[in-house]
Amino acid sequence: MYFIKPTDPYPISPGKAVMLGLLCLVWVGTGLIGHDPWKPDEAYSFGLIYSMLQNGDWLAPTLAGEPFMDKPPLFYWTAAIFAKIFVNYLPLHDGARLASGFYSALSLLFVGLAGRKLYGENRGWAAAIILIGCLGMLVRAHQMITDLALLSGCAMMLYGFAHSQERFIRAGFWMGMGVGIGFMSKGFIAPVLFILIAAALPALFQVWRQRNYLRSLSIALFVALPWLTIWPAMLYLDSPQLFIDWAWTHNIGHWFNYASKGPGKESFYYLQNLPWLAWPAWPLAAWVVWRSRQRLAQRDDLQLPLVAFGVMLLTLSFVPNIEEVFALPMLLPITLMATASLSMLKRGAANALDWFGLMIFALLAIVLWWGWAGLLLDNQAKITHLLKDDQPSFVPSLDTTSFVIALFCTFLWLVLVWRVGRSMRRSVVNWASGMTLIWILAMTLWLPWLDSGKSYRNMVMALKQDMPVKYNCIRRENLGNGQRAMLHYFGDIYTQLDPKQRCDLRLIQGKKLSSPVLDGTKWKKIWEGSRMDDKSEQYRLYRRIK
Repeated sequence: MYFIKPTDPYPISPGKAVMLGLLCLVWVGTGLIGHDPWKPDEAYSFGLIYSMLQNGDWLAPTLAGEPFMDKPPLFYWTAAIFAKIFVNYLPLHDGARLASGFYSALSLLFVGLAGRKLYGENRGWAAAIILIGCLGMLVRAHQMITDLALLSGCAMMLYGFAHSQERFIRAGFWMGMGVGIGFMSKGFIAPVLFILIAAALPALFQVWRQRNYLRSLSIALFVALPWLTIWPAMLYLDSPQLFIDWAWTHNIGHWFNYASKGPGKESFYYLQNLPWLAWPAWPLAAWVVWRSRQRLAQRDDLQLPLVAFGVMLLTLSFVPNIEEVFALPMLLPITLMATASLSMLKRGAANALDWFGLMIFALLAIVLWWGWAGLLLDNQAKITHLLKDDQPSFVPSLDTTSFVIALFCTFLWLVLVWRVGRSMRRSVVNWASGMTLIWILAMTLWLPWLDSGKSYRNMVMALKQDMPVKYNCIRRENLGNGQRAMLHYFGDIYTQLDPKQRCDLRLIQGKKLSSPVLDGTKWKKIWEGSRMDDKSEQYRLYRRIK
């Protein structure tokens, strides 16, 4: 890199490095175990993993007995391996969720390595800490979703690009690995991002037009080639129809169909939602870009994340499916630019962010403790009434272990924010530690309350109990993928969609099902239910009379 990195006036001592490493480990590990798969994304993702473990078919993903070719299976493979390794110690769904922690840790590692390469030795920890502080990472980084593997692949790509002007072999290897992991996790989006970033950098900035850069790209293509070809070739040889279903129906053809209609209002989704998803990283990133606007042609350490962000924003804004979780890759370049701002952030701005974070997280911690105590003591506080109205069937109980962990972490947070030394890094460390505290309180004190409202376990068990012993099949109507997966996992219940199949039973999902739903002369309702206190999803099971 040609830009001379400024000297960090606040080097990290070994003790502080250990503290920051523990903070990252606690953030990654909290919430990975102790609860059922939650709707919607976790439920159907685990359904694919569970089917893989049950039927032994690791080539073509299936959901409750039916092919589900939306994405390549790398994340499902990883989760299935973790589930098998820890099967004697954890429930299958908890073991599988460890894969989320694995990929989240990889993302932190490589964004830290990229930050260290771009901005100096002491900036690796800062990049990782800024990433875990982003609001959009908190919940998603602990869910069973393939987007976490894509995030890891994109982090590897950025790390590779950071080395591409000097160590082209290392750069090419990690770029190729990132492209391959991203492709095997989410399909074509990772190769598209790689191609566009690789083309845009030399097109916009002269410093990237050199031989080492081209060599690194060549090595990256060579490393990525096995990832891009082996699984698709094996899938095609095993089932050409499933290959077409994956490659065309769910990917290329789906995009062409979307492109033919033209972009709509949803294309502005990320511009509207990134301000909160990337908080507090984006103001720091915007500040450093603004301060360096006259020197961008010389600052190749900013050119890479800036171009990567622009490519990701444009590409992801013009794809058929636009959701909040798909914005995760954009947090990586924003984080890197925010890391660059630490050397030029004014003390007043850093202190303002620091005090804002302290007040916000202190208030949230008080609310979480107060609400939990109110439920447990059944007092007359307004927050207690609101919580009981939301889940009137929930019966709170004191879990001593969770209580002790929550109390210890709250005390530790108070000590941490009191003892962290004065530096520009203090504000982002305190913000990340505050986010971690809130997540710990949610996953200890509030986990039973959250799980009771999000788990399908009790509903499926009640349905299973009222089902007849013998029946030929169950026809489903309006049943979501997550619900199908949980019926399979908790009840070993398979449903069918084919209307030509004459099934004895029919399972119908709806918001508020009016009565009667089916002809009473042909069908008899034998069960009706929902998840605990869920008013948005109602289920009815009918048995054929004649």
